[in-house]
Amino acid sequence: MKQISIIVPVYNREKQLQRCIDSLVNQTYKNIQIVLINDGSTDRSKEIIDINQKKYPDKILAIHTENQGVSMARNEGIEAAQGDYIGFVDSDD
Repeated sequence: MKQISIIVPVYNREKQLQRCIDSLVNQTYKNIQIVLINDGSTDRSKEIIDINQKKYPDKILAIHTENQGVSMARNEGIEAAQGDYIGFVDSDD
């Protein structure tokens, strides 16, 4: 089964982030890698990412960087992705 890497750039999305993560973790296709890139958030986004990475270590890869913008965050995710295919999701989706 092919693996899909889903890249999610995150910047100050504490109110929407858990719903986004829950949606990704509960997909029917199980062979996914969720790459959450915290782009220097100043709210609780980092904490939410870390909690979920510990809860789902086999699915979630957490990356924390200084704020560089969404394009750089996506590029970081592409470099870290291990899947056969790559998809993108916004953290407020």
